[in-house]
Amino acid sequence: MMEKIIFIPVLASFFVTLFLMPYWIRKARQMGLIWSDMNKFSKDKVSGSGGVVVVLGFIIGALVFIAYLVFYLDQKNSNLVAILAMLNVVLMLACIGFIDDLFGWRKGGLSRRLRIIIVFIAAIPLMAINAGRSIVGVPFLGSVDIGFLYPLIIIPIGIIGATTTFNFLAGFNGLEAGQGIILLSSLAIVSYYTGNSWISVIALCMIASLLAFLLYNFYPAKIFPGDSLTYAVGGLVAILSIFGNFERIAVFFFIPYIIETILKSRGKLIKESFGKPNKENVLDLKHDKIYSINHLAIWILKRAGIKPTEIKIVLFVWMFQLIFIVAGFLVFGGGIFR
Repeated sequence: MMEKIIFIPVLASFFVTLFLMPYWIRKARQMGLIWSDMNKFSKDKVSGSGGVVVVLGFIIGALVFIAYLVFYLDQKNSNLVAILAMLNVVLMLACIGFIDDLFGWRKGGLSRRLRIIIVFIAAIPLMAINAGRSIVGVPFLGSVDIGFLYPLIIIPIGIIGATTTFNFLAGFNGLEAGQGIILLSSLAIVSYYTGNSWISVIALCMIASLLAFLLYNFYPAKIFPGDSLTYAVGGLVAILSIFGNFERIAVFFFIPYIIETILKSRGKLIKESFGKPNKENVLDLKHDKIYSINHLAIWILKRAGIKPTEIKIVLFVWMFQLIFIVAGFLVFGGGIFR
């Protein structure tokens, strides 16, 4: 059983984000780092790149956890290399996302090719420590040890895939933060029951930071997350899955993002996920086809006779995600809750 003191890192993440976010909101506005709220008829300007503070809160919580391991438990070699490598990757991903924010998503931001290259570079710390386990399940062959191919190929593909696709399902007040909380909470449960309680603590630190951020980001948002948040959270989902060796259930949880990628591909990855608001801020489809789960939510709510407001669409997507979380536990639960 983990001692109560273990909640100190989690609380540190929450309160750092909670107290620093108002300062960032003011400074971002002063610097001109503001974006239009695209799902509002008025298109109000909102401060951006709140993910910078979220990642800061997360890192401080993780460092407090390291201090707990070293000074309280005297476990100087217990997962410290893994945690520090993880912090390196998350910090680099957040920096990449912040650069993308500064370049401006309306102007295309970083090119897709450059984005993939630098995210690959960000994955190097995990590759260097040979994170995870190289034994993978292959259909018809069973378990196969792929050796050095795992850190050289599987790890960067996982980081690139999770980072870029988590960024696709976005654009609504509170959506990205809520999705991160749902996904990381499910991984924290998996980690705990598979004997990786340290991964659960790391996940809880980011969850706590996201919860504090959500207080400012939920409708009507005072701050937007930016790519600095989506890159870091998406990458963290992949990192924790690699360290915990539960990539299969993590991929299952990630199915909504696979669906989102397929829908986005119909629009050549350039169709926006926003809705088209009227004066009452009820949303309609912006395009003639469905290019996002957000669009699908608008279409289904309208067919059901429900006014598709921004809050209802966010709740719809969260429920859609939860369906796959529950299904994942039903499918893989036998190997988790033993």
